[in-house]
Amino acid sequence: MDAFTAGLLQRIKNTESDLTRARETGDDFLADVEQGELDDLRRLAAEHGVEVSTTSV
Repeated sequence: MDAFTAGLLQRIKNTESDLTRARETGDDFLADVEQGELDDLRRLAAEHGVEVSTTSV
């Protein structure tokens, strides 16, 4: 795995965690921001052929 792929997957993992935390604390604004970030990261991964396992986030 190259550095780009590893970094992208780590950013996705961190963002998923942040999104879960925002939802658990009821911070709707932060949840929206994190969801947007996650959507962007997943799109970037797809554009570069990086397979991302889908979670229930």
